[in-house]
Amino acid sequence: MFAEGFTIFALLLAGLAAFVLWSTVKVVPQGYNYTIESFGRFTRTLAPGLHFLTPIVERVGSQINMKEQVIDIPSQDVITRDNAMVRVDGVAFFQVLDAGRSAYAVDNLELATINLTMTNVRTVMGSMDLDELLSNRDVINAKLLSVVDAATEAWGVKVTRIEIKDIAPPRDLVDSMGRQMKAEREKRAQILESEGLRQAAILKAEGAKQAVVLEAEGRREAAFKDAEARERSAEAEAKATELVSNAISNGNVQAINYFVANNYIKALESLAAAPNQKVIMMPLEASSVIGSIAGLAQLTGEAFGGQPKAPRA
Repeated sequence: MFAEGFTIFALLLAGLAAFVLWSTVKVVPQGYNYTIESFGRFTRTLAPGLHFLTPIVERVGSQINMKEQVIDIPSQDVITRDNAMVRVDGVAFFQVLDAGRSAYAVDNLELATINLTMTNVRTVMGSMDLDELLSNRDVINAKLLSVVDAATEAWGVKVTRIEIKDIAPPRDLVDSMGRQMKAEREKRAQILESEGLRQAAILKAEGAKQAVVLEAEGRREAAFKDAEARERSAEAEAKATELVSNAISNGNVQAINYFVANNYIKALESLAAAPNQKVIMMPLEASSVIGSIAGLAQLTGEAFGGQPKAPRA
């Protein structure tokens, strides 16, 4: 009887020793911190590794995940500054930096972070117009991160990122935005078409202007050439007149005949070139004209140093 009682006592003592050993030796895994309470009061934090506690006096209060964590922000309706209602959801990333404060400064850290983020989403996005809301997600994310991170600092938590995943306006508003976008594109197309027509008109005008300039340049060049030709003709006529005058002064009768015949022939040319003359009838003394031409040939030969030829019988 005594042996059976001693066996039971030994078993109880062994069980008590095992319990004490289990409650005394603690192994903290990597990525976690344990808070230690002494008679219900937080005293210290255990880092990853092997630790020994004071039996009966100390116990593990909370096991805190020190890794970066992600939480989904549930979708909610937000009214913008211009009274447009949109549905918004997002995601937040946070990391516990102080295990003691995260365990004892707030109850249910994850739920508190979600509610705080949702409240600030309504505050930040409600202060913006719909167009700003749709085009400035980076600005929204930055504002939310600044506000939420400052609020959670007292909990020993660092909010690293907050991202808005989706902004969904009502269906009628989406249709209206689609019509507006289509109108803007049509407007841009019309502007581009008008610019093209304007540029074409400018190029056409420039081409016409260049053509006029080139035509004027051509006329000027032609007038210059014509004046030069008339100048040379006048010089030649002056030279001929000088030769005739010299011949007359030397008593050459044939020079006088040349002068008269030359003017006579020019007068005939003028009469023949007149547009109102169809038929010309006049007496002509062929022998006088031929004689004058022969005198011209003889006079020309004398002028250039040749010997005058005797007239044929």
